[in-house]
Amino acid sequence: MRWLIGGLFGLLVLLQYRLWFAEGGLAEANRLQAQLEEAEAENTELRARNAALTQEVIALQGGTEAVEKSARENLGLIKEGEVYYQFVEEPKTP
Repeated sequence: MRWLIGGLFGLLVLLQYRLWFAEGGLAEANRLQAQLEEAEAENTELRARNAALTQEVIALQGGTEAVEKSARENLGLIKEGEVYYQFVEEPKTP
């Protein structure tokens, strides 16, 4: 009877080890779940960025206003007859 209890206990320990630490166990499942959540969050951010870029492309294809705005903001271009002011911040001294 003592051998049977010892054998059953050993089997229980082996099964518990496989459940918690072996490949396909709970530890790996938790790691994969965290990795999945990170990937889903990154996908959400990338979808939002793609949507914004799609809207920008549509606006640029639609008319000259968006092209002009982009040229002003990104390239620093101005219209004829406009005055350009550039504000330079003084470096902060510690």
